[in-house]
Amino acid sequence: MKIAGVDGCRAGWIVVTRDLEGRAPPTLDLVPRFADLLTPDGPDVIAVDMPIGLPERAGPGGRGAERAVRPLLGPRQSSVFSVPARSAVWCQDYGEACRAALAASDPPRKVSKQAFHLFPKIREIDALMTPELEARVYEVHPEVAFWRLNDECPMALPKKVKSRANPAGLEERAELLARHGVDPAFLAQRPPRGAGRDDLIDACVNAVIAARIAHGTATPFPGNFERDAKGLRMAIWA
Repeated sequence: MKIAGVDGCRAGWIVVTRDLEGRAPPTLDLVPRFADLLTPDGPDVIAVDMPIGLPERAGPGGRGAERAVRPLLGPRQSSVFSVPARSAVWCQDYGEACRAALAASDPPRKVSKQAFHLFPKIREIDALMTPELEARVYEVHPEVAFWRLNDECPMALPKKVKSRANPAGLEERAELLARHGVDPAFLAQRPPRGAGRDDLIDACVNAVIAARIAHGTATPFPGNFERDAKGLRMAIWA
């Protein structure tokens, strides 16, 4: 069985793939399209850091998934943004997205520029996902993953400071991954062009959660997750 941890990056999607039994070393790739991972010989379990399942209307704090994980993360909870309604996500103009979000949220709320820049990747997955693909593709969040691996404690240091990678925070996460069996040399390698070290670290921790999913030891947040209008679950796994 092949599993993969995936993170969005400037050039597409950074992918850490390994076999579940650990008989071969992991591989690092960058693919331009998420669909490139869904081939018949692609990974059996894909854990991706991107919202899957979009609400028709957004309530306070976003989806149940965001509301469920924020209290776990303490000072890291700002890394979890509220997912707006599908109508806003599918707008390609920022002003239109804000107007759509205002009309489909209670209380009315615009979208942040940071969230808007993620919309193309969210749309990419939303266009592909079906309930049948849920046996293969799972939503994860790196900070929730690190919380799980860190004895269910949030990481002490931020991964980014003023939108720039924080070397101390990345090293804290790399050390934790090494304690969970990820080769330090793999973590220290140069990322592919169009991806940063933070993207590599996140893809690695997502791969660890993919293994937990494959072994049946991961759990969804919230446990009683809802489904969207397409029938897709709205849950973060860890």
